[in-house]
Amino acid sequence: MKHFKYALHGLLAALRTEKNLRFHLVSAIVVSAAGIFFKIEAVEWIFVASCISSVITAELFNTAIEKVCDVFTKEQHTQIKFIKDVSAAAVFITSAGAAVTGFVIFTPRLITLIQNI
Repeated sequence: MKHFKYALHGLLAALRTEKNLRFHLVSAIVVSAAGIFFKIEAVEWIFVASCISSVITAELFNTAIEKVCDVFTKEQHTQIKFIKDVSAAAVFITSAGAAVTGFVIFTPRLITLIQNI
């Protein structure tokens, strides 16, 4: 139970300090609301939940990696820049995959909704 407390503390600390994480959390809420509105299927919920958890996890890892790098130096350093850039790229790739998944799931429903207006 103590480990869950530490994990929750870490999540809340990251939410307080990381604007991008808050953006991803708001996006997750919007996508979840869209899933409820469009009554997506159980399998689609699995994909949506996997994408949401993957993007938030990637953002948390990115934050942790950046903080570790900052412990070593705040000055410009080519290796630290590389590490931070690759970590940010991981978030970007994960987010892009989530966006494609969302596009595949929600676009047909949006088209149907627009046609029925």
